[in-house]
Amino acid sequence: MRSADLATFIRVGIIIVVAYLVLTRFNPIVSLALFALALILDGADGYLAVLEASGGKLTLSKYISGLRGDAKLKSEIKGAKLKAAKAAPYGPRLDVIGDRITEYILWALFTFAHVVPLFVFFIVIVRNCAADGLMGLKGTSSKMKTAFAKAMYASAPSRAAANILKFLTFGYLVIEYVAGYPAVIGQWLVAILVVFMVVRGASEVYEALLG
Repeated sequence: MRSADLATFIRVGIIIVVAYLVLTRFNPIVSLALFALALILDGADGYLAVLEASGGKLTLSKYISGLRGDAKLKSEIKGAKLKAAKAAPYGPRLDVIGDRITEYILWALFTFAHVVPLFVFFIVIVRNCAADGLMGLKGTSSKMKTAFAKAMYASAPSRAAANILKFLTFGYLVIEYVAGYPAVIGQWLVAILVVFMVVRGASEVYEALLG
């Protein structure tokens, strides 16, 4: 099994554990630490695929330098990604599956706990079904052509912002449910996250239809 795929399975398992700990109102610090680990693994699987495809040549420092603009390393990363895609074409879709399982578990958890309104969960489901269904025709985010989709979905800042918002939102919902923190802050965080998710989903739909 590829290390990138293993990372996906592990992070899904971690989220299941987090959901159980939250429902049992276990120490929220443990839940937050595990959730942070799951998000780190989510960001690491792409690098692990590139590292394996490059035969271990693209170390983390080189990978970061390539992302920052080093032309030579950027070309090597692109080549490694193409090699990884040929070796395991299911990889990007498996990553999406992991993302959706994680999201649905968390949204279902806090909906069941009466922390998040049911209609929010419906918005998330509709957004994901529309975006994933249409983007399935286009392949992966690396093949996006429109400026809107590249900026709002495929870019590193957008991905980083999405993970930061998820951690802040779901992390706060954990302590809201377990420790009784004020609900209004959680409501605002949920609203911001959902709006950001919808905009990113709209960029996927735009790419699929017009890209």
